[in-house]
Amino acid sequence: MQKRRGSAHHSELHLIERRHRELWSDHMQWTYATVDAFYHDQNGLQAHLDRLLQNQKDIGAAIMPYYGQAAGGALAALLTTHINQAVPVLQAAQANDQPALDAALSDWYANAKEIADFLSAANPEHWQQADMEQSMEHHITQTTAYAVSLLTGDFSNAVVQYDEAFDHMMETADLLAKGIALQFPDQF
Repeated sequence: MQKRRGSAHHSELHLIERRHRELWSDHMQWTYATVDAFYHDQNGLQAHLDRLLQNQKDIGAAIMPYYGQAAGGALAALLTTHINQAVPVLQAAQANDQPALDAALSDWYANAKEIADFLSAANPEHWQQADMEQSMEHHITQTTAYAVSLLTGDFSNAVVQYDEAFDHMMETADLLAKGIALQFPDQF
């Protein structure tokens, strides 16, 4: 008995949605763990950071079947920069150096725009520029908020802020998965 096209479509779409949620969930979880380790567990920092950096490669690899190896590598590189640019933000916040923090945040937001530009160029119809910019900017803002709460020891607030950031990232993951499915309907 042959599978109906609708059933196969639903199954493939579900798989890509689940995969993107897993990847971006890992991004969020390992970012939180890395920020917390940066401030409170320097001995555990490198292990958390290594896992977080691997996640950026995994996210890049997830788009390769649709956009090619070069695009996947480019996204992984942009996301790796995103992670590496968090370090000066954390250092400046910890040192209570407002000018350095402002400069580091400016760089981090610029990278977020580069990520948004990359995504919207890859799929302009379904990942519109304004939506991608807003999503990436919001991610930076939310990450900064829970990072500051972790720094100041306001762990209850950090958890609430993380939950909000996580929910936002799951919306973004769904948007990305849906955009791929809409751009490449023959593969779903």
